[in-house]
Amino acid sequence: MSKLKELEQLFTEGKITRREFIGRVSALGLMAAVSPALLSTKAKAATPKRGGRVILGSAGGSTTDSMDPGTLAHTMPQAINQTIRSNLVEVNYKGEPIPELAESWEASPDAVKWVFKLHQGVEFHNGKTMDADDVVYSFNEHRGEDTKSAAKGVVEPIKDIKADGKNTVIFTLAEANADFPFIASDYHIAIVPKGTKGKEYEKGVGTGPFILQAWEPGVRFFGTRNPNYFKSGRPYFDEVEFIGIADTNARTNALMTGQIDVMNRCEPKTFDRLEKAPNIQALKLEGARHYTIPMLTTIKPYDNNDVRLGLKYAIDREQMIKQVLRGYGYVGNDHPIPRNNQYFAKELPQRKYDPEKAKFHLKKAGMLDHTFNLHAADAAFPGAVDASVLIQESASKAGIKIKVVREPDDGYWENVWIKKEWVQCYWSGRPTADWMFSIAYAADANWNDTLWKHDKFNELLKGARAELDQKKRREMYVECQRIVSDEGATPVPAFALQLSAASKKLAFENPAANWEFDGLRLPERWWLA
Repeated sequence: MSKLKELEQLFTEGKITRREFIGRVSALGLMAAVSPALLSTKAKAATPKRGGRVILGSAGGSTTDSMDPGTLAHTMPQAINQTIRSNLVEVNYKGEPIPELAESWEASPDAVKWVFKLHQGVEFHNGKTMDADDVVYSFNEHRGEDTKSAAKGVVEPIKDIKADGKNTVIFTLAEANADFPFIASDYHIAIVPKGTKGKEYEKGVGTGPFILQAWEPGVRFFGTRNPNYFKSGRPYFDEVEFIGIADTNARTNALMTGQIDVMNRCEPKTFDRLEKAPNIQALKLEGARHYTIPMLTTIKPYDNNDVRLGLKYAIDREQMIKQVLRGYGYVGNDHPIPRNNQYFAKELPQRKYDPEKAKFHLKKAGMLDHTFNLHAADAAFPGAVDASVLIQESASKAGIKIKVVREPDDGYWENVWIKKEWVQCYWSGRPTADWMFSIAYAADANWNDTLWKHDKFNELLKGARAELDQKKRREMYVECQRIVSDEGATPVPAFALQLSAASKKLAFENPAANWEFDGLRLPERWWLA
């Protein structure tokens, strides 16, 4: 296929915009105006069709999953939550916060007070009209000493929330936070009817594009189109179904044979097969997804930073990118901020595989004779077990003994993560540095999966959140990244491209990479071609 034909196909299938098409054709020295693709008044992506059912084959589900937004820890229930519920704010494919249930927002000059105006006439699935009291209640469910919500650390800066009439909510923060609209997009803080408690969450009542009809945790979800959805024209499908398929090969086979329409977390080893398949669209997106190997600092010897540094130097990152990710990613530097983030610390020296330094630090800690157990399952990420074996091999060259403990896929996140001393893990990342650090590295964060505490880091994080001078703010986030890289308990060896695939009978435009499944909103945004 010629380059022009390839671009024409991408344009007509909605994979690139008209502007991108013209720009790329012009870059080839060709005249875009002569392309037959432009003779059509609308690209396929611009003409969504109504009807049909979409079936998503999903990794990242568990039989212990709940519809309580505060407990969401896996991709499948996270995507289902966004299918039945909505947030004040949505993040678009550019990574920008845009209004959802909020019609608009305005901040005080010091970014301490935020006033959100709500869309009027929005209905929950049970017929109740959504108002400011529902928003206040939904946020307060994640606040307070007794809450078990994973969003507790994110909403902690909120000092006060109050309703001003039926359609206005006023947030007062403890300190300035220019990123607050992003916080209001957190899938944990989906808006539910005031008074929702316990088992009431399992009914799935929200304002989202689909209404829950059937739900078996980790196995299947079925929903039907919300006829009263507040976004005009959406969703396009009449029905949506999620099927939990933990095994990557099983998901791939289900897609290839037409049993499902979309799959997430494609196996890098076989992704080229999907790229060549005639009826499959293979998607590669660079977001903030990264692989981590957290160590519990409450368990010896991981309380010793020389042990942590020694194991970080024992990881051959380049080999991991080559052999496990098959080139679909780039090396990490032991902190969670991706290279496309405005505060990415590009000035920090890249940590590299160094057997001598690894041996030095382990010897200094008196742990050269210790055998380290590394717990892994491919439920953590595709290739997690292979990555562990690779680390075992690279560490052995430094005289470091690692035993790979293979864990069951089912129940991995409940029985292994934040339970065993050293494990494989992944993060989808977050749109802002503050959000990522606050949810996983701050001392009291619910998802601080190393239980690491560092006074200077926590002070810097709090200070950066309130700093409105962008230069100073960047300096503070750079220092946060340095501390996490050098003193944290989380090796971050790789950032991975988000690999997914879909049947060509589906159409879409500009899929988002902030979460899997088009920002967790594929059922709302996609349609039948």
